[in-house]
Amino acid sequence: MKIRILFFSVLQDIVGAGEIEEELPLGQTWKVSDLLERLYVKYDGLRIWDGKILVALDMEYVDRDEKLADGQELAIMPPVQGG
Repeated sequence: MKIRILFFSVLQDIVGAGEIEEELPLGQTWKVSDLLERLYVKYDGLRIWDGKILVALDMEYVDRDEKLADGQELAIMPPVQGG
């Protein structure tokens, strides 16, 4: 299963890209939280943002318990600040 992942703002600097594609093994149900944990292992600097980041699946904000499907797009964003 392939998921397109978009990173915004400072998260792009941590990952070194604004967009990546992650291939997830078939045969299990994947949730947003599972994918985030996988990304935290690959990009250790992301872990410090856990609990603060916002996630959107196919342009809709979702909880971390949301199930993933092949071909979806996950956007990962730092908290929005006003000013």
